[in-house]
Parts: sequence; C-alpha cells; structure tokens
Amino acid sequence: MIGIRQARATDAVSIGAVHVAAWRSAYPGILPNDYLARLSVPRQAAYYDRAIRSGAGVFVATASGIDVPVGERPRIVGFASAGRARMQDPLLGEGEIETLYVLDDWRDRGLGRRLMRAAGAYLAQIGCQSAYLWVLRDNPSRWFYQRLGGRPVAESEIRVAGKGLVQTAFVWDPIERLLTESTSAA
Repeated sequence: MIGIRQARATDAVSIGAVHVAAWRSAYPGILPNDYLARLSVPRQAAYYDRAIRSGAGVFVATASGIDVPVGERPRIVGFASAGRARMQDPLLGEGEIETLYVLDDWRDRGLGRRLMRAAGAYLAQIGCQSAYLWVLRDNPSRWFYQRLGGRPVAESEIRVAGKGLVQTAFVWDPIERLLTESTSAA
C-alpha cells in the first residue's frame, strides 16, 4: 500500500537517501559523475531535518503492506517539498514546489502526481493562489509537469558543480489547475 503524509523529523535520513538516489539516477550525463558520486545522504538528511522542523511543507510517499517484502517496515520511496516562493517574479507563482523525487522502482505508479497534489494543497492552504517549480531542461521527467497542466514560462541558467545548466519554470496559475490535473492525470 502506498500512502502520502506530511514528513516527520524521523524521516529526514530516508528523505536524504531518496534525494541522493534520485539525483544519481536522473542526472548522469547532465551533471559530472564525480559530483554525483560525492552526494551525501547525511548532508541531505540534515537539510531536510531543518526544513521539517521549521514547519516547511515536506511530504513523503511511503510503501507498506504488500508493496514491501514480508517482514520489512514501511519505507519512504518518494517525497516533495513546497513553500512560499523564494523568488519574487511576476511571471512565477506565489508558492514554489522545491523538490519532487521518486525512486526509480516506484515510478509510473502515480506517486509523483499524488505528491504534487499534496504540495499544491499545502500551498493553497497557506494562501498561495499560484505555484511554480524549476526543472532542468535536460531532465527527461520535465514533461511530467506539462502533463499536470504546468505551463513553461521562463528559462534561466544555473551553475551546479561548476557546470552551466538551463532550467525551465513551470507555472500553475491559478493553483486549482495543479490540484485538478494532479487528481485526474493518468
């Protein structure tokens, strides 16, 4: 069984592990291999621990029951985080979905859609009328956001591991568009 819930501080290490695994899976050929090899679960866990303890909108997808081997405890297989926009830009939204990662073996099961819905609902709850996220233009998962009704509105260059990369901003305005599409998308 797959469940979506708000993250707890005790989830930080598992969230950090998903973050590292997802980057190592998604970004070979996009980011330098030595950078990906140096990604640190403890460093990511510390970041997410702070975010969770600060009350940020961090949500996890947990697998349990028949979805895990007999005798194993429920485990985190994906997560998303969201909060008020870090950038004030009229093209972008009031709320920002900062992260969305799902382990490879758990993709194509609707977890990303459900995590996006949880993040969007959180943003609406804190008063955001619109939402956006940034995704690397070379990330093959970027089309997922368009299927959820996100509209590409801007591009910018960022530097990661000393490499210039282009990212695309997807916007949901009004935020109800994200909530509706994440419910109905297949």
